[in-house]
Amino acid sequence: MKENQRIEYKSSFNDSVIETLVAFANSKGGKVFVGVNDDGSTNTNFTYGKETFQKWINEIKVKTRPSIIPDIDIIDYKKNKIVELNIQEFPVKPVSFKGRYYKRVKNSNHQLSVLEIADLNMQSLQVSWDSYPAPNISIDNIDFKKVNKFIQKVNDIGRFKLEGSSIENLEKLKLISTNKITNAAYLLFAKDDISFNVHLGRFKTPSYIIDDKMLRGSLFEVVEETMKYLISQIKVAFEITGKTTQRTEIFEYPLPALRELVLNALIHRDYLSPIDVQIKIFDQSISIFNPSGLFGNLTIEDLKTDNYRASTRNKLIAEAFYLTKDIEKYGSGFIRIRKAISDYPTMKFDYKEIANGFLVELSYTKQKINTAVETGDNVPVNVPVNVPVNVPVKRQELILSELSKNNTLTYDELAQKFKVNKKTIKIDLKKLKELNLIKRVGSDKTGHWEVIK
Repeated sequence: MKENQRIEYKSSFNDSVIETLVAFANSKGGKVFVGVNDDGSTNTNFTYGKETFQKWINEIKVKTRPSIIPDIDIIDYKKNKIVELNIQEFPVKPVSFKGRYYKRVKNSNHQLSVLEIADLNMQSLQVSWDSYPAPNISIDNIDFKKVNKFIQKVNDIGRFKLEGSSIENLEKLKLISTNKITNAAYLLFAKDDISFNVHLGRFKTPSYIIDDKMLRGSLFEVVEETMKYLISQIKVAFEITGKTTQRTEIFEYPLPALRELVLNALIHRDYLSPIDVQIKIFDQSISIFNPSGLFGNLTIEDLKTDNYRASTRNKLIAEAFYLTKDIEKYGSGFIRIRKAISDYPTMKFDYKEIANGFLVELSYTKQKINTAVETGDNVPVNVPVNVPVNVPVKRQELILSELSKNNTLTYDELAQKFKVNKKTIKIDLKKLKELNLIKRVGSDKTGHWEVIK
């Protein structure tokens, strides 16, 4: 068996063994096999005596805080005797080794930062940062118009019933605790801009920024403002169906998936980190960086399944968004994202932990429109291939503008102007007539177009 998240080989007992035991104790537990080389072969020079194991136990107890004591067994391995040190996940975390803190990540030990230490400690105590009093924040910093709007929405949805005064309702939801405004209440209902930013940008290349924006409002507002910005920056296609010429909008990216990713970034971010949430929009991808790693024992492998159990970093904030029905039950977000992008056959959904945070990306590969679509052009799209895209619609709008200036333009003149064939122009004009935007007066040779106001 290879080294992994819960197994480590050591050729002899030394400080690195204790470091690994601490990393296991701060994670899901694990086993260290002493007397085995990294390649899995036995160390023929490894020996132990009558007092060896008691000395190991004493050394582990002295060098760890809180002190940990592993179970020790002698086992047969490849016709040799080796020692198995087994440690369970420790209930009060984090455990330190010589004043340093480690956590097991895949098959190696990761030294924890100050923020990660604080995060792990709060997980152990089953409390969250957002439940603590917000420093230097009083009731005067809360916008009660926002509070009352929230209460009304919660009551309308019906997941919880809030009665009484605004203060009493906030206390009922633990957003005010012992007359102190919690971090959650401040982030949700701040009267002024908060100090945690969402930085959005439209990029042509990684170094060429077309547009950028910084949002600092309270969380419910920032979710909506972020979605408005994303919608303003992505393409939209239209499907025109039926005799009534009803037009259906089809966005370049599924909006439910984008909203879910925005909510994840704001609800689950590490608010102890000074780094901004960063959203980058490119021609064929949107990435969202969240300044936090995965919380609790959740792994990337867990997220790839539709059956994982997630814990929540900011419990009160998550509860507030649950009560307003912005999110559903915990741990179902990625399932809903995969479902939302299932109608986009060329779209990819990638995610990974990186330095200082978590990165997700929606991207797609361009493809040609099905030739059965009567657009007259081969236009790259990201929507189902039997749907007309926004390029013909945009051209039709421009044709309408040109006919408003000169209503005698012929098919050939319009085809030359827009660099498409005559058949395409006829299709465009037919669509405009179906939408009752233009009509033909007189014959094709001597008549003219009338633009209907």
